[in-house]
Amino acid sequence: MTLHPQERAEALKLAMDHVPQGIAVFDAGLRLTASNQRYNSLLALPADLVRPGTALFDIALFMAERGDLGPGDAARLAIQRINEVTAAPVTVTQRQGNNGQVLEFHSSRLADGGLVVSFSDVTARVRAEQQLEQMNQSLERRVEERTATLRQVNGELEAARAKADASNHDKTRFLAAASHDLLQPLNAARLYTSTLIERAKSTAFAELANSIEASLTAVEDIMSALLDISRIDSGALKPAPAPMQAQDLLKKTEVEFAPMARERSISLRIVPTRATILADRALLGRIVQNLVSNAIKYTPIGGKVLVGLRRRGNRWRLDVIDSGIGFNKDQHRLVFAEFSRLERGARMAQGLGLGLSIVQRLVSALDLTLELDSREGHGSRFSIYLPALRHARPAARPDAPAPEPDFSTLSLRILCVDNERAILEAMEGLLVHWGCDVRTALSLKQIDREHLLEGWYPDLVLMDYHLDQTSGLDAIEWLRHNLGGHLPAALVTADRSPAVRALAEDRGIAVITKPVKPAALRATISGISNQSGRSTQRPG
Repeated sequence: MTLHPQERAEALKLAMDHVPQGIAVFDAGLRLTASNQRYNSLLALPADLVRPGTALFDIALFMAERGDLGPGDAARLAIQRINEVTAAPVTVTQRQGNNGQVLEFHSSRLADGGLVVSFSDVTARVRAEQQLEQMNQSLERRVEERTATLRQVNGELEAARAKADASNHDKTRFLAAASHDLLQPLNAARLYTSTLIERAKSTAFAELANSIEASLTAVEDIMSALLDISRIDSGALKPAPAPMQAQDLLKKTEVEFAPMARERSISLRIVPTRATILADRALLGRIVQNLVSNAIKYTPIGGKVLVGLRRRGNRWRLDVIDSGIGFNKDQHRLVFAEFSRLERGARMAQGLGLGLSIVQRLVSALDLTLELDSREGHGSRFSIYLPALRHARPAARPDAPAPEPDFSTLSLRILCVDNERAILEAMEGLLVHWGCDVRTALSLKQIDREHLLEGWYPDLVLMDYHLDQTSGLDAIEWLRHNLGGHLPAALVTADRSPAVRALAEDRGIAVITKPVKPAALRATISGISNQSGRSTQRPG
């Protein structure tokens, strides 16, 4: 069915009136050709401005005079508005309607120069966008506030950590100084007591002297344990694993604990080994010290303690086995707790129950594995798994340990240097009782000032580490330089740090830890004198 032009125009207008957007079509002269009801109502135009043939300028001028286009000259605003919608083939603009709504205009130029303008009320969308923008801004502010708070908290945490680190550092320094100051009088007391024990043998004072010795030993063990725990917890102990011959550790263990085992009539067996392991020598030594000491303490008189290594895959298992009191599986966790002691063990030996707590801390610090197997009434096995070195040169076949000499028959010249007069007097009394020719000095200056070494060459120097004006290591080097030759020496110190021990070992100097145990002192002196061949060391 063919429609007449007027019918087509009416049909087109009817269709345009059903479109939700306002639509207007202008010819090449920018005169209105057609518009729909939505266009007329949204713009609130009077009837004479919606008739076909109305100039776009007249429509724009009316809206400008009404204030729709903002303040200013109406004609200028009308021309400016027309330029905005005709400047490009397609334009999109927004402006506020006369009722405060937001209108969005889409303008398109036609091929014949005409113009189609469509627009819609986007107030809801714009408000949603504004709300979203406000939410984003609010979120950004909250993020900034949270970030600022987090920075503040992190700053406070960092300050607290720095304060804690400084506190730990100060505590470590204090403990280092305190350990020296506290162990100095204890060292003198141990030496005096040892002399008393030697001289009180077969007298009525023997039991009293031994009781004093036992009390001092208990005090020393408690102090050493507390200092070790503090060093570990404060991070002052830094593991430094290095290849080492396990036999060196076993020999040292035998020298240190053989006298203790003999006193309790306990058979201490050290199994020789060729094993080369990767470990921190000082910290592993401390673990073995605690395990062997515990094994001897809690093994009844006449029992047995065995220390040795077994190969287990790519690791070595270091075992400390005893025939002691043992304990059941329910008590395994309890034995590692601080200040915790089993009732039967507390009756057998004094202490605070810190030894195994220290072992557990050191094992954790060294990233090793600790294994425990025990049966109540039958004994225990404590095992430490250590990394093995496959391509390391095997250690020479270990020799049997040299027998402990009888110092009462020896004639050793020993120079003792310590800045504590009481320690010197106690050390001199003990060494003289052992038959040694002893000279003492508080400092190198006293040695030089009093010419203590003129015509007298020592077989051995026992040197305190903390002297008033220099370190004991430097003092030994000074003596070696001035006396000539390799002067045998041992460093006597309350400083148990691995660094001091490593420095001494690098210079070929033995280390004796304060408070000095007479048996360990005697064994060290024996070992040094046998190695040095003292008769060949004296000049002339």
